[in-house]
Amino acid sequence: MAQAATRFIDPDVLARLSSLELLARSVVEGFLAGLHRSPFKGFSVDFMEYRPYVYGDDIRRVDWKVFARTDRYFVREFEGETNTRLHILLDMSRSMDYSSGGQSKLNYGRFLAAAIAWLANRQRDACGLTLFDTQIRKHLPPRSSRAHLHLLLRSLEDAEPEAATDLERSLNAVAERHRKRGFVILISDLFTNIETVERALRHFHFTGHNVLVFQVLDPQEINFDFKDVVELLDLESDAKMLIDAKTARIRYQENFQAHQNRIRRTCGLLQVDYAVLQTDAPLDTALFHYLSARSRRRA
Repeated sequence: MAQAATRFIDPDVLARLSSLELLARSVVEGFLAGLHRSPFKGFSVDFMEYRPYVYGDDIRRVDWKVFARTDRYFVREFEGETNTRLHILLDMSRSMDYSSGGQSKLNYGRFLAAAIAWLANRQRDACGLTLFDTQIRKHLPPRSSRAHLHLLLRSLEDAEPEAATDLERSLNAVAERHRKRGFVILISDLFTNIETVERALRHFHFTGHNVLVFQVLDPQEINFDFKDVVELLDLESDAKMLIDAKTARIRYQENFQAHQNRIRRTCGLLQVDYAVLQTDAPLDTALFHYLSARSRRRA
């Protein structure tokens, strides 16, 4: 049963489903079913309205039935405490359209955004969506209705990559629109100048938002397993380059690791949750990161 549910979190299986709505529902139901048999204690469907007890909480709010089942102290939250204003920001730039054979980064980002939106709706969280490249292409403010969820999913289905990336400009515009504190999820390959990433994240940090960054990468971008002489195409500028893969591999991996280390360091300094996701990885890891970050934000 758990294995059958988990299959529906595999990105290649998801791509065969007829709609993003069916995909999102399948991912979330498979994820929640799997949590019942997973080591991720405290994040099953039974705990969606709980958070861990912390010093200073009213002891009368401890749910002793949950304690008897888990040997851990959980506090049931009131309606007003469980609701979160969630903003999903999806990078629609042309570099996200890259695929070395499986799902493109953009499709994977769509799947992830749809699943998080569906899960947020199930938790009664208000969820919004911003699609961006050099500018904001689509903006839906956070709402918690079912009709809004359907609109959000349709927007994800219809969106197509158009241009290069101006992450700083787009994210600053979002931060200015949403001055009320919320939970921001950025889905991007972060293939841009690292100072740009840092300034954009710093803006959210200083305006009081909690931020979770999902860096979506193709396995080939991490491993650089090209053979012999290959022609590389820059999807954002259309520039082409012939390289000897063996000669270029060491230099590429050095630069790539330096870029990744800088991102990790920046996120750590700004207290931004950060996770790297490969496009061939099941989505359950990403959803667990989301629930973990959401729980820490509320604790």
